[in-house]
Parts: sequence; structure tokens; C-alpha cells
Amino acid sequence: MFKPRLPSAALALAFAMGAAFTPAQAADPVRGVTDTEIVIGQITDLSGVTAVQGVNNSDAVRLAFDEINAAGGIHGRKIKHIVEDNQYTVPRAVQAMNKLLNNDNIFMTIDDGGTPMNDANMPAQFAKNVPNVFPLTAARSMYEPYNRLKFGQFASYYDQMRAAVKYFAEKRGRKAFCVMYQDSDFGKDVLAGVVAQTEAMGMKVVATTAHKPTDTDFNANVSKLHDAGCDAVLMGTIVRDTNIIIQTVKKLAWNVDLIGQFAAYDTAVATLPGGATEGYYCMTPALYAYPDDPRPGVQDFAKRFKAKYGREPNFHGEVGYTAASVVILALQKAGKDLNVDTFIKGLESIDSYKDLFGTELSFGPNQHHGSSKSFLTVVKDGRWVPVEQNALAY
Repeated sequence: MFKPRLPSAALALAFAMGAAFTPAQAADPVRGVTDTEIVIGQITDLSGVTAVQGVNNSDAVRLAFDEINAAGGIHGRKIKHIVEDNQYTVPRAVQAMNKLLNNDNIFMTIDDGGTPMNDANMPAQFAKNVPNVFPLTAARSMYEPYNRLKFGQFASYYDQMRAAVKYFAEKRGRKAFCVMYQDSDFGKDVLAGVVAQTEAMGMKVVATTAHKPTDTDFNANVSKLHDAGCDAVLMGTIVRDTNIIIQTVKKLAWNVDLIGQFAAYDTAVATLPGGATEGYYCMTPALYAYPDDPRPGVQDFAKRFKAKYGREPNFHGEVGYTAASVVILALQKAGKDLNVDTFIKGLESIDSYKDLFGTELSFGPNQHHGSSKSFLTVVKDGRWVPVEQNALAY
């Protein structure tokens, strides 16, 4: 086909007009970011079986964001924090993510709750270049395999359980390890840690039981493990099922060590009426600082939280406040020219960050796992008390 040639003057004019469109003008806008706002989403349990964690956690995140907004924001931008309820179910979580990605145009997510919910949502999230930062789960899949868009805050369930098995075998002489776990990605991560460590020590898991997150009758499960002769039961459970299982064990007058992990490390477990959970062990990536902790920073946070929400923060509130504080620092480090790349660079530059509660987090290029430390605690007089002051390893 014949194509007319432009005269040289026309070519010069066309070139000049093209040059007038600078890269900044031609570049696509950063999703979730304007000159005045950063949109951050959160999908967590506000009304389901883990709501005692999700509500407190999201409230603490909001507190941190509200405080930085009141101080003028970050490089002139205020954070818009949108929280969606997943009711601890995958379908609701997927629906919520679809809304946040396609209607709210979020820049990133923070503290999304639940292992299976995060696992289900991350592919769609990453397809739109949206970071998943510090999900409220200690599953290995939150930072493995490496992906530039995902950052984990906690020592994994897998690591926690390996350290627990090693401790109870070497320090307490336990030999018959068993596992009760939710039949989900979360529970299977707990199981994998127990299996790996028992095999590493020349032992085998004696017996296991699996259940749904919504189950409330554990008589058959407990009876099975009792009859198998377990002397230590590692639990891949959260709050409600943890409490019911412990009560079931007590009714049988079965004297066995019960050991949970981060998902069960909650004041709602420690303060179960009648002291039912007294003596229950739990591994945790960080230690809960009670509101009467003598450290001024802890007391000040607890007072601000209670003044805003009318109740004291629990452990998941503390880790939420830390997560939000680290995100704020990363956004500040990203500078005025905020985009996913500058945010990731800012987060990766954070090393040996110490929060109000005594936890230390470090990141770096290709290192998106904030901490691998975990501590053994036990319920004593309705409070979580460290069994060992130092973190455990395997």
C-alpha cells in the first residue's frame, strides 16, 4: 500500500510534539496511589471462628494508620485503610480480594488473615502487582517460595513445631509425639514440622487426628490419641477448637502435654474460665506484652488502644501494630516517588527493627522473612508466661 511521506518540516513538528510527552506524563499511574492517598487493603476474620484475632489485629493496624494520618501522613499522602471480613472462609476471602483489587484499586494488603485464604488469593493479587505484606499467619507459604511481592513477619508454624518437639524430647523426655490439626494448609504446616523433627531424631509420630475449623466435638479425636499412648500432643488449632480440645482432655483426666503455636497464643485461650487451660504450652514467634508491662512504650500503646476501642489489645493487636509501623517506615523510606519497586526497596532496607514489644525484624534483597525466632510459653494463673527466656531452635 502506498504511504505518503511527510515533508521534513512536518516530521520535525511531529518529533517535537512527541518529545513534549515526558516519561512522567506517559507513565501509567500507580494503582492505589495518588498525590494525597495510599489505599491499603486488609482481609481478615471479623465475625467467624477467629474473629477474636482478626478484629483486634485490624483495629491495631487502623490505630497506627490513623495516628500517622493525624500527624500529616507520609510525604503528603494519607493512608486509606479498607478492611473486609472473610469469616475465616476461602470463598469470602476470594470475594473480598476481588473487590479490593477491582473496585478499590488497592496498592497493597497488610495482615490478611488465614493460611488457606492467603494461599487462595495471592495468585490474583500478584497478577496485578499488589504486594502481600505480613499476613496474619505463620505458614511457610507466606514467604516461600520467594516472591518479590510477599513478606512474612513470623517464624513459621513448621519451625515452631520442630523446635517444640526437640525441646520436649530432650528436656522433658517425651517419646510418643502425636498431632491434632485442622485439615487445612495451616494445620498441615504444623503437622509437617512435627513429622520432620521426629524423623530427624529417629522417631515417628505415633498418631494423628484431623478436623474442620468449625468442628466442636472432639471426644473421638481425643480418645484416639489417648488410646495410642501419646505423651505429648502438638496442636494445629486456633482459639475455639483449642479451648474445646483442652476441656475435653481435662474431662478424661488425661495428663498429657498439649503444645500449640502462634495461632493459639491468645488471651482468649489463657483466660478460659475456671482455669481450664492452666499448664497449656504454646510456641510463639514473639512474646505478648501485657498492658501492665512496666515498659512505658507498651503502656502507652495499651492506653491509646483502649481509649480508641474500649478494650485492651491482645497479642494479635500487638503484632498488627508492629506490622503497620514497619509498613509506615517502608513507605517513608520509599520517598515521594512511591510505587511498588520503591516500596519493596524501602522494606528490604529495614534491618534489626525493634518494635515496642521486644521483637526484632530484619529484611533484605531476597530475604523477605522477618524473623525465625520462637519462644515456648505456658499458661500460668491465666497469663502467658515464658518457659525459657531464650528463643528455641532445632
